[in-house]
Amino acid sequence: MSDSAEPSKTNGQINSLVGTAKVLVGNTIETAYQAVGGSTEPSSWTTAGQKQHDQGEAEITAAKAQGYVEGAGDRLEGKKDSIVGAITGDKTQQTSGNLQHDKGQAQMKVNEPQKNDRGVDL
Repeated sequence: MSDSAEPSKTNGQINSLVGTAKVLVGNTIETAYQAVGGSTEPSSWTTAGQKQHDQGEAEITAAKAQGYVEGAGDRLEGKKDSIVGAITGDKTQQTSGNLQHDKGQAQMKVNEPQKNDRGVDL
């Protein structure tokens, strides 16, 4: 993952992509080396690339989880403000609460876990 405190989808995607590229280079080196009778052990490119790819994927997952939780918080806070605004007759607070609720709901949808073809979270 990155050195920053917050997980980042962008940084995770970059690490995943660079890691995948390193694996491809490593596989090419291994294939060429094996063709001339060399070792069948994975190259450092392959192992380092797989590690970087896995770290990138983990950072993406962490960033999505954080975004989902933040969205849930906005959704709940917005619902509370909307209800309080409706009870007190404060249309500004009610409208603001509805907007925050909808923003949180959209953030949750963007960051919800993906499901495989059997409906199991990935």
